[in-house]
Amino acid sequence: MARYTDPVCRLCRREGAKLFLKGTRCYSKKCAFERRQAPPGQHGVRRRKVGDYGMQLREKQKIRRVYFVLERQFQGYFEKASSTPGVTGENLLRMLELRFDNVVYRMGFAASRPEARQLVGHAHFAVNGRVASIPSLQLKPGDKIEVRETHRTREPFKEAVEVIKSRQVPEWLSVDGAKLAGSVLTAPRRDQMPLDLNEQLVVEYYSR
Repeated sequence: MARYTDPVCRLCRREGAKLFLKGTRCYSKKCAFERRQAPPGQHGVRRRKVGDYGMQLREKQKIRRVYFVLERQFQGYFEKASSTPGVTGENLLRMLELRFDNVVYRMGFAASRPEARQLVGHAHFAVNGRVASIPSLQLKPGDKIEVRETHRTREPFKEAVEVIKSRQVPEWLSVDGAKLAGSVLTAPRRDQMPLDLNEQLVVEYYSR
């Protein structure tokens, strides 16, 4: 399975915004974006006028990198979103939010989406009582997620118990930190999804 293996901090610098791909490091003084906000590369400090296409491209790349999905997979999400009844941009974000790895991150079981993807891939979780190890699995309202009983004493989940206490869980999810379990209550509304993402620019990008 293809995956991004280069330094992730350069992605934040390229998009000019924190994407929170390194977990707790992103909140510390070690954050590469805080220390050096210029785009990566020897010409990173150059300022260029960005046209409509450039803005659409950058927003598409930003959303893709926030959810840590590759280009072909992201395009597949868009095609499915455009064929689903409703607003295409909202459908796209909703599908990304309901990815298994993103839900694990939102619940506080992982410090970042890349970490959540790794934990899911290592089969630490069960969905509706069955072991699941596919990060892109689309969850739906009513699905129950839990850390497998034999894995709960492992270090990442000992830390997760404390993280869950301090993290604000989205309204469309419910989490029981003591049991390391949670469930999807409903599909997220637009106001319950990241407001700093402009999905309309992505729609315009693919509608060229």
